Amino acid sequence: MVATTTGPAVASAPRATLGRFELRRVLGQGAQATVWLGYDPRLEREVAVKLMRPDAECAEDDPGATQWLQEARSVSRLNHPHIVPVFEADVQGKQPYLVFEYVDGRTLSEILRQRKLPMPAREAVTMMLGVLDALQAAHVAGVVHRDLKPSNILVDSGGRARVMDFGIAARTATRAANTGGGFRIVGTPGYISPEAARGEAPSPTMDVYSAALVLAEMLSGRPLIIERDPYRAIQRAAQEELCLPEAMSEDVDDALRAVLLRALARDAELRMPSAVALRNALQQWLTPPMVTSAEGATGALDFLLRRMRHKSDFPALSASVARIQSVANSDTESLGTLADEILKDVALTNKLLRLVNTAHFAHAGGGSVSTISRAVALVGFAGIRNMALSLALLEHMQDKLHATQLKEEFLRSLMAGSLASELCAGSLECEEAFIGALLQNLGRLLTQFYFPEEARQVNQVVAQEAGGMSEEAASIQALGMSYEDLGLGVARSWGLPESLQRCMRRPRGDPPSAPAGRAADRLRWVTLAANEVATTLQASEPAVAETRIAAIAERYARVLGVSAKEMQACARQAREHLGQMARAMGLATQPGVAARRLLDAPRHTAAATVFEDTLVSHELHATLPLGDAAQSVGHAKAAGQGPTREQASSMMAAGIQDITNAMVETFKLNEVLRMILETMLRALQFRRVVFCLRDPKTDVISARFGLGAGVDGVVPHFRIAMKGGTDLFAAVCHKGADTLITDASAPMIAARLPAWFVSHVHAPAFLLLPLTLKGAPFALIYADMAQPGGIDLGEKELSMLRTLRNQAVMAFRQAG
Repeated sequence: MVATTTGPAVASAPRATLGRFELRRVLGQGAQATVWLGYDPRLEREVAVKLMRPDAECAEDDPGATQWLQEARSVSRLNHPHIVPVFEADVQGKQPYLVFEYVDGRTLSEILRQRKLPMPAREAVTMMLGVLDALQAAHVAGVVHRDLKPSNILVDSGGRARVMDFGIAARTATRAANTGGGFRIVGTPGYISPEAARGEAPSPTMDVYSAALVLAEMLSGRPLIIERDPYRAIQRAAQEELCLPEAMSEDVDDALRAVLLRALARDAELRMPSAVALRNALQQWLTPPMVTSAEGATGALDFLLRRMRHKSDFPALSASVARIQSVANSDTESLGTLADEILKDVALTNKLLRLVNTAHFAHAGGGSVSTISRAVALVGFAGIRNMALSLALLEHMQDKLHATQLKEEFLRSLMAGSLASELCAGSLECEEAFIGALLQNLGRLLTQFYFPEEARQVNQVVAQEAGGMSEEAASIQALGMSYEDLGLGVARSWGLPESLQRCMRRPRGDPPSAPAGRAADRLRWVTLAANEVATTLQASEPAVAETRIAAIAERYARVLGVSAKEMQACARQAREHLGQMARAMGLATQPGVAARRLLDAPRHTAAATVFEDTLVSHELHATLPLGDAAQSVGHAKAAGQGPTREQASSMMAAGIQDITNAMVETFKLNEVLRMILETMLRALQFRRVVFCLRDPKTDVISARFGLGAGVDGVVPHFRIAMKGGTDLFAAVCHKGADTLITDASAPMIAARLPAWFVSHVHAPAFLLLPLTLKGAPFALIYADMAQPGGIDLGEKELSMLRTLRNQAVMAFRQAG
């Protein structure tokens, strides 16, 4: 019999048949459709019958139904092992329905819901390869899915992924007429692509984005976008650059994350251009090619990188190094940008300031340095870059089980860097020599931290086979590649420049008998000699150390143009510098350990023991205002708290002194202004601080730069119209009155906030410090907090804030 029940009844009540198909039991039900297990008596096979959501306007002669049937016919022509084929599509009465091949299995959404844990990366990627094959076949046929999600992926009993609902459900659900010449938004909130969320024309890159979302969910166990409000989910898809969660399957490495992030690029132009491109990238991750370098190094770099990725915090270390280096490499970024990057890490900021305040750098500034902006200006771009990279390595390589070995290797590397710097003193290569010599040992250092068993194996083999097996051969045996090639591979992944990578690769053979013809060649021999001296100092008793250094100097004398006495003098200077750095970094060592030999001066020198603390208390008051206050501030920040009033006042006082020194010495207006903002940001823990300046031609005070979280997105919108302006910001500037707003939602305040502030800044608590000259406002310092009432200032802090504001006014007067 043929049922003639109206649409709604079909969707909600059992019925014997629909057309020639028997409806036996419900397989699944969703907001858009109900799926039945059906039986086709004509072909004697089980089928899946999908009853679309009934639509009162969907009649057999309706134009919308005609278009839907045409789309169904195009999809029915898709024939691929990973696609669930459409057998039939029809409308009976007002009930549209589809007939699919019946697949005995479960949807991916059911599998993920039942597992409750991320899928292993290889399993997830392998499954996704089939999905992408299906998408590519559809794209070649001119069909875009537009609604790929876990519930539209069936996994059969053999584990094969089968994609269903190509372009059907979404179009049926949204087939109302287009408006304004655009396309209706089609897709499921949470899995929709940015361009689909904007209603743009269908394109294969939409499916690429959705496939990446599904794979990310498989690897993390939860969707990337979780919103109860579908409109909010669509808005996030259209406007937000998605980030991958830290908690993913343990075998998800940096390489796989990079593939996912490219496939999730909000800008379709930056995304993988096709499903096959994403498939190829994932296939390459599954079966990486053997890596062969120009020097003949083969092998397991990709494997080792994966091991590092899930064994410790290698991604955080990589991100930190890459951010610092990307700023240092840029032709357009300024000293201030490097300072901004360092300021994002409180621990790094505090340790770097301690380093800058050691006696080694005292000549650079003639006093204490309390701001990163000042440190960058005094020490230089490359010098601060080197310190930051060194500290990043130290900060992320903390392992109690192997603390002694790691400390020894790090100190040995620092000694090599310091000596290389001394050997190039006064030349442009000084800073590059330091970081090149330090990183020449990167592979050994990484192995010691991430692969301690392999490092121990290398050490044992070298010790047992003295004179027989070199460290290079032993590391290849243990790791599949040499320490050097491992370090170079990681350096490439971090984006370190080619010139630095050249320094990391040791020159082969004996030192030339003539001076190096090129600066780059000399630099390689300098870094090699510095490392040889550092190793010798660490391994030798003090009584014979200098004799052995003299022998090394003799071998390198001609290529470096350095005598034995000069090499010994440079080694003593490097030891002194190393002692200061070790103190600043907190790298204390116990007497009797090998690394101690690097820090103890030779007995015949009259100099005080190098490891004595050369830092006087007043030099560290910016970062250690109360004993170990810098560490306290760092711990407080990690715990969600800020510094105490005493710590904040001490940091502000140090900043004021630092700014005064800068204004007396080599004065630069922008440098002083950045120091003022940085002092406010660090001492009072503002969310962001912005400096605004008046344009005399337009009579508008607009933001010029800022520091803090999300400041780049806020600065372009600061525009205070002074002529005729009646809002709160204009009024404060006209009056020249320092103003603290503790709750911007208060009705009297909210009514006077400018539209640009409400739309783009919307801070619940903020501080306004106008700058005036001859009674007229010409600039404004703005600072805010993320919580109402978050700005709590005592009289002492307010007084110091006014001093900082007045220093800014004085700086403009001094600049003329």
